[in-house]
Amino acid sequence: MTQEAQEEPSTPGAGGHHHLAHTWEEARQAAFDAATPIPAGPVSLELALGRRLDQDVVALQDMPHYASSAMDGWVVNGTGPWILVEPGVPLAPHQASPIATGGLIPAGGKAVLRSESARLGKDEEGLPILMTGGTARPGEPRTGQHVRKAGEEATEGDILVKAGVVLNPAHLALAALAGYDELVVQGKPLVRLLLTGSEVVQHGVPVPGQVRDTFGPQLPAVVGMLGGIAGGQQRIGDSYAEWLGALEDVLPEAPGAPDLPADVVITTGGTGKSGTDHLRRAVAELGGRLVIDGVAMRPGHPAVLAELPDGRFVLGLPGNPLAAMMALSTVGAPLLAALGHGTLPAVQEVPCGTLLEPEPGRTRLMPFRLLYGMASPAQHTGPGMMRGLASADGVMVVPPHGVQLGELVPAFPLPWGLPIPAVPDPAAKTKPRSGARTGKPAAKPAPAGPVDWSALLG
Repeated sequence: MTQEAQEEPSTPGAGGHHHLAHTWEEARQAAFDAATPIPAGPVSLELALGRRLDQDVVALQDMPHYASSAMDGWVVNGTGPWILVEPGVPLAPHQASPIATGGLIPAGGKAVLRSESARLGKDEEGLPILMTGGTARPGEPRTGQHVRKAGEEATEGDILVKAGVVLNPAHLALAALAGYDELVVQGKPLVRLLLTGSEVVQHGVPVPGQVRDTFGPQLPAVVGMLGGIAGGQQRIGDSYAEWLGALEDVLPEAPGAPDLPADVVITTGGTGKSGTDHLRRAVAELGGRLVIDGVAMRPGHPAVLAELPDGRFVLGLPGNPLAAMMALSTVGAPLLAALGHGTLPAVQEVPCGTLLEPEPGRTRLMPFRLLYGMASPAQHTGPGMMRGLASADGVMVVPPHGVQLGELVPAFPLPWGLPIPAVPDPAAKTKPRSGARTGKPAAKPAPAGPVDWSALLG
């Protein structure tokens, strides 16, 4: 498909049907409104990292659930010297047995004498006994010393992690310590990627007529940054049979969950209306409906969002990489946010660093660099380019009527970038700095006449 075909606005079809593309704002809202948050469900600890907890994690029993040794050494009963007995047997007064860190304190065990604070000797009859020595301090070991008591971290029923928290590695370790294999987390969309194009190569330098795959390396990561779970990818050619078969195959290759159907299928290419563009036809044959059929923006047109009868969404991205990323930001980000219990991604304002001429009827998405606090359009931002986006700080949403120099323009951050700095409030007054306020003497007035800079020159 040519770049021109990708970028032209919707035109009447062969049957005379004329479709009016959504505006950029309408498309974002339509994508967000089309989805219902995915219900909460259990996932294994291995898949729970970064998920939002839906139910409190409570202690199933006392933690620790038994008294254990905090040191390698000897568990003892009473004062020494101690008669040695076999490990694990109940201890009578003045008896001791060897124990390792984490070992179960046997019945009768009162304290643990560290290995470096003990020495072995013999009694009058030549039998082995344990005595304090080495680094032992007077009175060591005291009752309870170097013993981890049962329930000292939590008692049964205590809340260990409150619902609503985003799970980090320490939360998962705590849940494992408490005996959990799964945690109930808020739903998160599982996304399968359907990459198309017989001219696409995955390795090496492409020759004329070929293009390198740009979607395989970036889309799974971007899906994760937008709140989805990348559930594998499939590559197909340009035939209709391949398209239809791929959309019918609902099972993604999701690590740890191979039998779960995708919530969203993201396709690349095939969103135009030429003879080699099959997305709309395949959706229709499967009984789906079009939620969004084109967005009046550039780059990023034509973008398609459809819903299939089984509840899956199909997001069709244009075949050019920058156009696809703009369509994903416009339609995919709100869709994934809605499915994942999120809010519509925020748009803020930045001062524009140049004059942008009007382009009636179409919103322009311009990657920009922040220079001296103002958004300057990046270079190398053709629909098939990625160089400008790779160094951008965000994307300006340029309205059809254009933007004046210094005028505030809507913008959104990149999924992998830093938040866009807030525009300072011009109404906020800067407080005067004075020596009286800070308690420091006022600065001396600058001397009249020329300034001697020779000291700075060394």
